[in-house]
Amino acid sequence: MAEKAQDAKVEATEAKQNNAPEVSEAQKNPEKFLKEFNWHNYQEGIDEVEDSQLKEFEKLVSENFVDTLDDEVVEGEVVHITDRDAIIDINAKSEGVISLNEFRYNPNLAVGDKVEVLIDVREDATGQLVLSHRKARVIKAWDRVNKAHETGEIVNGFVKCRTKGGMIVDVFGIEAFLPGSQIDVKPIRDYDQYVNKTMEFKVVKINHEFKNVVVSHKALIEADIEEQKKEIIGQLEKGQVLEGVVKNITSYGVFIDLGGVDGLIHITDLSWSRINHPNEIVELDQKLNVVILDFDEDKSRIQLGLKQLSKHPWDALGEEVAVGDKVKGKVVVIADYGAFIEVAEGVEGLVHVSEMSWSTHLRSANDFVNVGDEVEAVILTLDREDRKMSLGIKQLTPDPWTDITTKYPVGSRHTGTVRNFTNFGVFVELEEGIDGLIYISDLSWTKKIKHPSEFCNVGDKLDVVVLELDVEGRKLSLGHKQTTENPWDKYESEFALGTTHTAEIADVVDKGATIEFNEDIVAFVPSRHMEKEDGKMLKKGDTAEFKIIEFNKEFKRVVASHTAVFKEEEIANVKAAAKKAEAQAAEAKPTLGDANEALQALKDKMDGK
Repeated sequence: MAEKAQDAKVEATEAKQNNAPEVSEAQKNPEKFLKEFNWHNYQEGIDEVEDSQLKEFEKLVSENFVDTLDDEVVEGEVVHITDRDAIIDINAKSEGVISLNEFRYNPNLAVGDKVEVLIDVREDATGQLVLSHRKARVIKAWDRVNKAHETGEIVNGFVKCRTKGGMIVDVFGIEAFLPGSQIDVKPIRDYDQYVNKTMEFKVVKINHEFKNVVVSHKALIEADIEEQKKEIIGQLEKGQVLEGVVKNITSYGVFIDLGGVDGLIHITDLSWSRINHPNEIVELDQKLNVVILDFDEDKSRIQLGLKQLSKHPWDALGEEVAVGDKVKGKVVVIADYGAFIEVAEGVEGLVHVSEMSWSTHLRSANDFVNVGDEVEAVILTLDREDRKMSLGIKQLTPDPWTDITTKYPVGSRHTGTVRNFTNFGVFVELEEGIDGLIYISDLSWTKKIKHPSEFCNVGDKLDVVVLELDVEGRKLSLGHKQTTENPWDKYESEFALGTTHTAEIADVVDKGATIEFNEDIVAFVPSRHMEKEDGKMLKKGDTAEFKIIEFNKEFKRVVASHTAVFKEEEIANVKAAAKKAEAQAAEAKPTLGDANEALQALKDKMDGK
């Protein structure tokens, strides 16, 4: 506006010099005239203006001011910035005011900057020109966005806030969507760090139907990374040491960013010591040196190592360490067959379960140690070449079998704890390292036991007698029933052959029945010996007399018969009757003299005498 006013002044001077008609005050100094002109008095009709001056004034206005029509986008200049507003000169009658909130995307706004504004309202009630930069940007934004999408132009955007799956970015006044996967080439854990920041983006997708714009910051750096990636891959060699950054941590390993190329350190290649999770060794965004162990043909899978950068612990193991030495370590792994003890960082020895206790009855390693326990052991074998070491814990205590014959002689009585069952017997622990076996036949004098669990439980206390002792074989044979007298010695006379007892038919079984004389003796009655005197058969629940017809103490077998009871009585009655008849006949037998007389009388009678 100042330039135009100056041009008018120059023209007026030239006209005067050329004897042109005298120009008006407005022509001489249009800038001063426009500045001092009272618009209010003119509009209210207070100050009258001549027609010639009015026409001249309108001419100056049209030449020096923009036409402030509503909804028109024009370019303005920032002439002043306050704490809250920016004062914009658009070459109109008055300057416009725009809130700085509309320039949040451009925090570097300064006086003299050119900005596009929309004449929202020509004047408000106070005569203030109402402008909007945000609306102007929206009107122009789609053209710019489409152009940027077509040409691949890099645009600036202001990250306004977080949203589900990404961020909202102000681009040219349009709210565009920045997916979380498009923020950076590496996974983003803290989205809030980008809020209220101005960043460069590339427009990657536009949906005109729904007015959606998708931008990417990742796309800007992928090209550079791809070049770096090709350069790095081309230089990869096994054994090469590179610097990388921890990109991601999983349960099975760590992904390292080598500058656009990712490699994996498997959990077993992180440390010479055993670890439960990689986060015990590294943390996210940590910088570290790694060595290339291997890669595939196209070098898309790179295997890295961290522990290989340090000397193997076995190589650093002192030469003074030898078989027979006592060592201390931590239990790191427990297996079915034993436990691994870390005696030095990366140096482990195996304690087999058989070397944990002097007991010949093997148990689980969990019965002796737990992961994390600090234990002391003795080195049993040491192979530096194969990097193997076997340890023993039981060797720290005396062998209980050393004086076994003194503590547990044959025939001695003791109390032990039931530790385990087998189909043929029970293992009883007399003390730590001293186990003995009770065969199933030596558990009870009277009970018929099919499995030891029917007789006792694990953990029960049992009184035992040492039956046999094998020092070389480290075996003890024990008996439980021998701690009491054999009741069958008494039953042998009580239930002798031919003795008769009264009992009830307990059960009818195949080929006979069973009867219970007491809690120990269950006798068998064959079917043919169940016939009663009247010819009927005994049934379950019938009570009758039975005669013992077989008794075997060794096999604990007793056989009884009911039929033998009454048949034996019948035979006895017949024998008694016969004996009585014989006695009576003996008493009635004549003498020899009498016989002779009788015979003589009979002869005489026959002779007719």
